[in-house]
Amino acid sequence: MAEAQLKPRTLPYVSAITEGVRAVMLEQPTAFVAGEDVAGAGGVYGYYAGILDEFGPERVYDTPISEEGIVGLGVGSAAAGCRPIIDMMFMDFLGECMDEVANQMAKMRYMFGGRTKLPITMLTMAGAGMSLAAQHSQSLEAWICHLPGLKVVMPTTPYDAKGLIIAAARDDNPVIVVLNKMSLAIKGEVPEESYEIPLGKANIVRPGTNYTIVAMGRMMHEAIKAADELAKLGVDAEIIDPRTLQPFDTDTVVESVRKTHRALIVHEAVRFGGFGGEIVAQIQEEAFDYLDAPIARVGAPFSPVPFSPALEKLYIPNADNIVAAAKKQLGL
Repeated sequence: MAEAQLKPRTLPYVSAITEGVRAVMLEQPTAFVAGEDVAGAGGVYGYYAGILDEFGPERVYDTPISEEGIVGLGVGSAAAGCRPIIDMMFMDFLGECMDEVANQMAKMRYMFGGRTKLPITMLTMAGAGMSLAAQHSQSLEAWICHLPGLKVVMPTTPYDAKGLIIAAARDDNPVIVVLNKMSLAIKGEVPEESYEIPLGKANIVRPGTNYTIVAMGRMMHEAIKAADELAKLGVDAEIIDPRTLQPFDTDTVVESVRKTHRALIVHEAVRFGGFGGEIVAQIQEEAFDYLDAPIARVGAPFSPVPFSPALEKLYIPNADNIVAAAKKQLGL
């Protein structure tokens, strides 16, 4: 449906996820939901609430505690003609099934010469902030973005959450939807109708003239706070939310940098080896002559996520970190 015809209302991020899943189930008769506690409990974060009641046990399955089995179910059923939505309760649990993800889900369509479609949508939860400690709080998007054959999206707003889930489920390739724990209560306008956000298209959240901030996931909200502070210093920051990391919208970012001549990349994941480094590389390959300063990065320190609330608060990047990095880069 065209943007102009959509009728928005305000919903929290968690409810927008539910609406996205429901829209897929209504649209696609071979779609089903499978994962740990997704049926009776509605998922550990509640975003499958009501799905079992509406679609029944033949389309909503509680699985055993086996991430490898969940992904295997997704791969096999998709190859056989279904369009599964599989739930990976925490992104950290990808380690339990990485062989299935990396060597089956990501590669099967290629190895079958494209004759087999693999329309798998995986929903998973990333990020820190709830004192869930080192094994339930990581942001591991760089792992999966490195695997050819997978698409990776990171919704930052309720509008994006619903639209990207629908787009992911309509795609004939595996798409991993990386959600964020601390975004569940964030509210925003979400149309009642079914709509999709094109995969591979970034969003210019805030236009600006002399500084580019590329902020992934929940860090987009921190970047907006930082931009308000930087504006007091005469810095007119343009904020870009990639929304899709794989494929990445290089053109939108490069066009912005050619205008502003400076860039800062922000993500919640560990800074070293993070996806931000790939964005930096792409900018310098495409827009090196336009840069007036080295590209800056903000990310988490090279450490497991602390359990202590006080330490975890220091660990997660925030608006103050973004402002400090920008001021250092700009010599302010």
